[in-house]
Amino acid sequence: MTSTYLYGANVQANGIRQHYLRYGDPSQPSDMGAARQPLIIIPGITSPAITWGFVAERFGRHFDTYVLDVRGRGLSSSGAELDYDTDTCAEDIKAFIDALGLEDVILAGHSMGARFALRAMSRGAGNVSKLVLIDPPVSGPGRREYPSRLPWYLDSIRDCTHGADIETMRGYCASWSDDQLQLRAEWLHTCYTPAIVQAFEEFHTVDIHQDIPGIQIPTLLMCAGKGGVIQTQDKEEIQRLLPSIRITTAENAGHMIPWDDYEGFFAAFEDFLGHAP
Repeated sequence: MTSTYLYGANVQANGIRQHYLRYGDPSQPSDMGAARQPLIIIPGITSPAITWGFVAERFGRHFDTYVLDVRGRGLSSSGAELDYDTDTCAEDIKAFIDALGLEDVILAGHSMGARFALRAMSRGAGNVSKLVLIDPPVSGPGRREYPSRLPWYLDSIRDCTHGADIETMRGYCASWSDDQLQLRAEWLHTCYTPAIVQAFEEFHTVDIHQDIPGIQIPTLLMCAGKGGVIQTQDKEEIQRLLPSIRITTAENAGHMIPWDDYEGFFAAFEDFLGHAP
């Protein structure tokens, strides 16, 4: 099968340069014969867009797929003059959709990206028809702490800033493939440390549960069976807050679901996207 990668590009939205990668030819029907619906992926706390390429390639067979570099990561705007709080990053998503004139969007976020996507919806993001929340941190004021620790992120960024190789990265992500480790070693230095620190701190100071009841579009919550981020009581609470939500679990995966169980990740969508991706 030929590659579905189209190009990388920049758009000015919400006052910054937002860089994205695009997969899937929108002029061609999907493998199922239908027009390609836009799908936007918002990655996690230290995942530049390119690290999601192996997932976007597959989505690109069926969808007009965009992977966003969240501000302070990859090739999007970064630096001390910018804000990196949850609300600002949510506004970035809204502005990105508007700037590209996208309609009938499937908005999918992983981890931090899921929190930003959820907040974007609560702040009135338009032209979104489905929402996918992939193992979002459910920590917050008075809640259980997020299981990862900040030094794990900061130490790996520091190593990559100085120049890290695959073996260095293997010390942080032992189960990943060499290709995945190489990408992380090459791109992790683009993660702006203050942006990472603020995002991590807001896992504990910003409660996203307040955003859940107002969601009025079909929503899927995908949980990692071995991640420890979302536990049974969390699923039950979220179901109470949004009874219409569909909850699935990738049983054999940790928090980085497609890295841990590629096929299990796609299987966990079930038929939510209209067909198996």
